[in-house]
Amino acid sequence: MTAPALSLRHLKVDFVTRRGTLHAIDDISLDIDGGEILGVVGESGAGKTVTGLAVIGLIDPPGRVSGGTIHLGGQRIDDLSPDEMRNVRGGRIGMIFQDPLTSLDPLYRIGDQLVETIRTHTRLSPADARRRAIALLTEVGIPAAERLIDGYPHEFSGGMRQRVVIALALCAGPELIIADEPTTALDVSVQAQIIALLKRLAREHGTAVMLVTHDIGVIAEIADRVAVMYAGRLAEVGPVREVVQQPLHPYTRGLMGAIPTLEGNTARLVQIAGTMPRLAAIPAGCAFHPRCPFAFDRCRQERPESMTIAGRTVACHLYDGHAAAESGA
Repeated sequence: MTAPALSLRHLKVDFVTRRGTLHAIDDISLDIDGGEILGVVGESGAGKTVTGLAVIGLIDPPGRVSGGTIHLGGQRIDDLSPDEMRNVRGGRIGMIFQDPLTSLDPLYRIGDQLVETIRTHTRLSPADARRRAIALLTEVGIPAAERLIDGYPHEFSGGMRQRVVIALALCAGPELIIADEPTTALDVSVQAQIIALLKRLAREHGTAVMLVTHDIGVIAEIADRVAVMYAGRLAEVGPVREVVQQPLHPYTRGLMGAIPTLEGNTARLVQIAGTMPRLAAIPAGCAFHPRCPFAFDRCRQERPESMTIAGRTVACHLYDGHAAAESGA
């Protein structure tokens, strides 16, 4: 069998502070196949961005990957040296961040930044690298790329800058792209264009995409599967259509119930009581139990383990009986 493009096993990320060790990512495991788009969704503070940063080796002190493994195309990368990881980052892994201005140097022309990235990760000559840069800009929908390649970032609109960042992410033909809130700062019409572009690139290039977002609508439109995170843990993972239409975990139900529909049949949207716990105050047992309308004594005392139900993964004590029945126990 072909190895997944990305495989996380029991990943843990800690931040060591004067008040103690904070567990930002607490034992998560997931896979992304080539050509697949996995949406990672949850409230602010759930650990979505930290997971992406751990994959690309950009957890700054006092943070650290304290446990588990990260494999890219079957190769373990969490134990690489900084120089080796630098070659992986930008080469085998492309990155798209929320604000394209933070990814582009305002003092350099777009073409110079693309050519530099291409030549860093390939053996192309300057002339060939420029031709590839123009081809990439054309592929991501930049009109008149031969002329605009010599422009500066401030001369581009927000949507155009995000397309340039996507072109940068594709420079070395990566196996994986991590997109962290790539459409948040864009107009709705531009969001739709960027979503369509990411879907097309994943299919045509066979690139795996880890899409980090808080927008369920974006996930429903673009993702093949969705991973719902809460307080640094995975609450539910499954095919996006099934998770959106029939969520299992109470937290996922709350997220889906808070989405307005065009039919307008719902008199009142679902509201999840309370807020995401701070890392220094994550409760014992299931981290969601203080906000969960179905919580019982076991939820307050024992952390639920992930279990498989109908091809989906869910971490909730409500489904212990269902998991046992499926396993034949």
